[in-house]
Amino acid sequence: MKKSLLSLSLGGLTIGITEFVMMGILPDIASNLQVSIPVAGYLISAYALGVVIGAPLLVIIARNYPPKKTLLILAAMLAFFNALSIVVPSYGFLFLTRFLSGLPHGAFFGVGAVVASRLAEKGKEAQAISIMFAGLTIANLAGVPIGTYIGHHFSWRYTFILIAIFGIITFISLYFWMPKVAPNEEVSVKDQMQFFKKIEAWLVILITAIGVGGLFCWISYIAPLLTDISGFDAADVPYIMILAGAGMVVGNFVGGKLADQFSPEKTLIVLLLLMALDLTMVFFFSSNPYVSLLLVFCTGCIAFALIAPIQMLMIQIAVGAEMIASAAIQAAFNIGNALGAFLGGLPLIAGFSYASPNLVGIGMSLIGVLITVILVERRRRILKFATA
Repeated sequence: MKKSLLSLSLGGLTIGITEFVMMGILPDIASNLQVSIPVAGYLISAYALGVVIGAPLLVIIARNYPPKKTLLILAAMLAFFNALSIVVPSYGFLFLTRFLSGLPHGAFFGVGAVVASRLAEKGKEAQAISIMFAGLTIANLAGVPIGTYIGHHFSWRYTFILIAIFGIITFISLYFWMPKVAPNEEVSVKDQMQFFKKIEAWLVILITAIGVGGLFCWISYIAPLLTDISGFDAADVPYIMILAGAGMVVGNFVGGKLADQFSPEKTLIVLLLLMALDLTMVFFFSSNPYVSLLLVFCTGCIAFALIAPIQMLMIQIAVGAEMIASAAIQAAFNIGNALGAFLGGLPLIAGFSYASPNLVGIGMSLIGVLITVILVERRRRILKFATA
């Protein structure tokens, strides 16, 4: 593995722990800062808001800077804002630092995806992107459980020390291992924003927010699903989530290989159909604990197999505006996070079981398939017209 790609993977690891560890240490933060758990939950929303705002904004600001310099600044922001969370005196200040910590998330992955594709061997661009996102999967496999353990048994502030340390390591690795990559030809904000006039771009954003959003119908309510439906003890859930993380690691690399071997569009259609089938299995068979464990692994695998083909598809569509396009995908993922959690919660509010959010996830995945088919047909017509 190239050291340059490893440095991007370390950034993905730092971002992954930053984003997902909050779910595990939320009760500890709520107790320490004397707020309710629902109020503490707004800290997750604060981070997501930072991602949505920061992804396009920071990429536009840094559009004419060398990619290595941009990545170094973003890594420094990750380390600094997470370090601030260590010493916050109140809930309000932590809300602010969580928002600030989310700002570099989308921009890092946006710039990193483009850099990874440029550093890759021809025909292996998607696999190179998957290496960067491997850090995100390893975060779910090991980083988040370790951070949760530290938060439970010592202090949630120590968890942010761990994240800040990984941020510093990311900065150092980028400084020494990332080669200088030539920036794109100088472009104006107006030229960059032309990307958002493309219907194809919005279709990919919708595929991400709606289709992949089906994943979050599952993962947002996985703890009560495992305890109330599958019959596991609450103490078993963190260990079962490691199994989900292992699936994410496998799926991430499989998705990269598939997107290089086949077209990203075909890969997405197959994977979204598999996601719908998988969530159907979750709905009907989660009462069997052994089958439930297998499905936890499979769902994590399929979900993260979607990442590389989506990134590659967007890069192909956004010629000349690849970085802002790739960053927009990260914003769309977080919109999907919010959509999946909200829509998946509606059947629970109506009194249905903890398996019912998966029905919403099935619908979202199938809508994602439909949008992808529309995109394929539109691109086929454009290509036919261009060659006529």
